[in-house]
Amino acid sequence: MTESREMAPYSGRTAWVWNLKTPLREFLRTETGSAMVLLAATIVALVWANVDPSSYERLWHAALSIRVGGSGLSLDLRTWVNSGLMTFFFFVVGLEARREFDMGELRDRRRLVLPLVAGVGGMIVPIAIYLAANGGGPAAHGWGVAMSTDTAFALGMLSLAAAKLPARMHAFLLTVTVVDDFVALAVIGVFYSEAVRLSALLAALVIFAAILLVRATGVRYGIVFLLLGAAGWVAMLKSGVEPVVVGLAMGLITYASPAARTDLERASDLFRSFREQPTAELARTATSGLASAISPNERLQLLFHPWTSYLIVPLFALANAGITISGGLLSRAFTSPITLGILIAYVVGKPLGITASTWLLTRLSRGGVRPPVGWAAVLGGGTIAGIGFTVSLLIATLAFSGPPLEEAKLGILASALVASVLTWVLFRLTAMLPTQLRLRALMGTAEGIVDLAVPVDPDRDHIRGPERDALVTLVEYGDFECPYCGQAEPVVRELLAGYGDVRYVWRHLPLQDVHPNAQFAAEASEAAAAQGAFWEMHDTLMDHQGDLRLGDLIRYAEELGLDVARFRRDLREQTGASRVAEDVQSADLSGVSGTPTFFINGRRHHGAYDIETLTAAVRAAKARALISA
Repeated sequence: MTESREMAPYSGRTAWVWNLKTPLREFLRTETGSAMVLLAATIVALVWANVDPSSYERLWHAALSIRVGGSGLSLDLRTWVNSGLMTFFFFVVGLEARREFDMGELRDRRRLVLPLVAGVGGMIVPIAIYLAANGGGPAAHGWGVAMSTDTAFALGMLSLAAAKLPARMHAFLLTVTVVDDFVALAVIGVFYSEAVRLSALLAALVIFAAILLVRATGVRYGIVFLLLGAAGWVAMLKSGVEPVVVGLAMGLITYASPAARTDLERASDLFRSFREQPTAELARTATSGLASAISPNERLQLLFHPWTSYLIVPLFALANAGITISGGLLSRAFTSPITLGILIAYVVGKPLGITASTWLLTRLSRGGVRPPVGWAAVLGGGTIAGIGFTVSLLIATLAFSGPPLEEAKLGILASALVASVLTWVLFRLTAMLPTQLRLRALMGTAEGIVDLAVPVDPDRDHIRGPERDALVTLVEYGDFECPYCGQAEPVVRELLAGYGDVRYVWRHLPLQDVHPNAQFAAEASEAAAAQGAFWEMHDTLMDHQGDLRLGDLIRYAEELGLDVARFRRDLREQTGASRVAEDVQSADLSGVSGTPTFFINGRRHHGAYDIETLTAAVRAAKARALISA
């Protein structure tokens, strides 16, 4: 990024390349909006199927053929959506799971145990309830309909039902539903596939091995993986195994990682070369370098996630949610073991399974394993997990046909509605609790992951506010020449003025390849610190970001009443360079690649840094600190 570009208020950062938003926050923002689109598509499907059922079914049963030479595929339109386009949906699910495993909550492998147990418990109990209602009958084969949560719909409706929940709540539900999706895909592949043809399945496995080999050799061309993935999908389809598993597998092998500083520096050098000599060849090289600085997982999420959220999943709902609601169907549903089994399984079984398994693991581990949120949030995650829309409809179309399929769809739609209402009621009741009890019920007492690699040291760090007894510590990695740091500075000052129990720490991260005077300015602040005037120099430099040459720095030292001869000598001998280098090294260890980057009580703050956003984050950190005290 360059300073000549107009700055986005309180959200920009100076970096060597694009600074992407937090994966989880971007994921949730997309799902919140897509939940409304999905809901609208469902309503359209229901209206269409009841106004003109013949045209609805005629469209989705229309054949669509793809042929190359003398061979090809001919499937009806609904199958193309369910088995074809939905492969991209599960590809995005696999990408998100891999990203959580590499960069999110699950990078601490100990945290995998609880969502794994909660996810499995949240499937076993609903299945048991469904089988209790349908055991021994022909509908027992549809037990898979009652087990899976729709990740996208559940997260979106959770944000609508309870807007001010801790971020850990969404992360907890996401990890539980990722486990849910894995098991659901395995169930589809094993129990709801046609007679398996081993030769085609073997061909699919060989193709997947080829994909792993190509990936290991460092090939990064997307078209290669697209062609191999398409070949694997066709082979799986021919084998009789539901081919959407190809999407999940491809997503899981796509690694995620933060941008490395060496890659960012290389990208910056390539762009500078293009800026100096704008040729087509250098443009291609710079574009490739910028893209390679970001992990494939991030790039593919950015590319596919909006398409799956706003087009593919709503299209799936349009193709499958349409049922003709008649008096006969409703009267059958009141007594249908299929409808009632699905409804009770989701509305009662999901919250019971998730909450009970989480509580049991916590007790058996004697508190060694605890949910990252409070018990009200765990229960709320269980109730919203009763939305089993996408995968449930997919399994229903594989397990049933005719009237039983209509009864299953009605149970799925009813459970989604009831689960949303229950979640809304639960969090409204939680909001009525006394403040301390409400905070504990929502946030819990589990310790979060600490992203700040080097803890704050009052004997070393530059600190504003109470040095040792603050409830909240705000750490900023900044650059005196960074315009975004200058934009954040008055916000930080306002925040400190409003909270007496917040301490602020400045750490250096001069970006020398984009800010030529940043290193010199950082060393000047350390020269001032040697005379007990760090913050005075800090404030002066931030107020004069465009004037950071040697003469300017000397003038500032004179205005602050410093020993100018000593200040000059310290600059000449670079006595502060080692201290700046220590901060840069700590930034590297913490995965910081741009400025400003904030940490609040050791946890990285993502997103905007306007006064409202930072205040909300500080309040949340303070609440967690009070609970743990």
